[in-house]
Amino acid sequence: MLNYIWAGLIIFSLVFALSTDVRELSTDRHRNGDAFEVTVTFPDTYDPEARRQAVTVHLDTTAFHAFYPDTTPPEPRYDGRLVQTQDGNQVVFGSGTELPQPWQDMRAFYGDDTGDPIRAEARFVDAPNASVQAALTFEPVHFRKLNDIAAAALSFAETAASLALGLIGVLALVLGLLKIGEEGGLIQSLTRFVQPVLRPLFPDLPKDHPALGTISLNLLANVFGLGNAATPLGIKAMEQLQKENPTEETATNSMVMLLALNTSSVQLVPPVLLIAIMGLQVNELVFSITIATAITTVAGIAGAVYLSRMKRFADTNPMKQMKQSP
Repeated sequence: MLNYIWAGLIIFSLVFALSTDVRELSTDRHRNGDAFEVTVTFPDTYDPEARRQAVTVHLDTTAFHAFYPDTTPPEPRYDGRLVQTQDGNQVVFGSGTELPQPWQDMRAFYGDDTGDPIRAEARFVDAPNASVQAALTFEPVHFRKLNDIAAAALSFAETAASLALGLIGVLALVLGLLKIGEEGGLIQSLTRFVQPVLRPLFPDLPKDHPALGTISLNLLANVFGLGNAATPLGIKAMEQLQKENPTEETATNSMVMLLALNTSSVQLVPPVLLIAIMGLQVNELVFSITIATAITTVAGIAGAVYLSRMKRFADTNPMKQMKQSP
């Protein structure tokens, strides 16, 4: 079901982005290929031999608003640099310059809006001196939203791949230790020890079921903030619970309870990621985290038990009903 939801969200995003881009192109929001006249002034005077010169670009705010409709009036002046090359002149606005919204969109389209400058071809209308009239022409902007979605998709795909590769080592280590514990009888001993606590929460499981030991390890990993270790233990516990489930179409009450406990498990130690971000300041949050997760755990258990007793969500497992029938 989640796959359909994600697919629907992606399709909706693409349709929204395409409609926005088509509207921008039809209204020519960024005036692609059109020149806008400004006044360029130099600190002293124009130097035709200098490759780079500091300049100040002055805008006519009324003309700007007429050139770029539906935009807020800009500031009257912006600092930049004049770059002279064999191919022509360019006015470059630095990364720290706050530009009007259409130019800011162009900067974000061609690079990082916090790190990259934006360039415009500058054609002098008259002979430069201390100041000169110039026509600025920016590079055209096409399908801005679609490019943003594509860049975000590639970025998150890279994040997902890095996360998956990083979890391989943790999965191998934890599952290997779990196998050693099973072979050495540690899991069986742990199962008998935690049965008085966990059996009321998982009444459908047979006595001494190995999933109880795995569930207890999963909950302990969550309690001590070891999220990466809790993940493979939770997956292993779900696999063991699935062996008691004759159908793959629905989840049993035990599987729902385990999911509720994992979603809101009590944490006595803050998560490792939070410790890495906040350092020693995380100690101020320990009490709040414990109280919050304790409340959510009680609410999760109560919700799972309540829903399991409703006919709409009742476990319709035929084998279970045969066992419960006299």
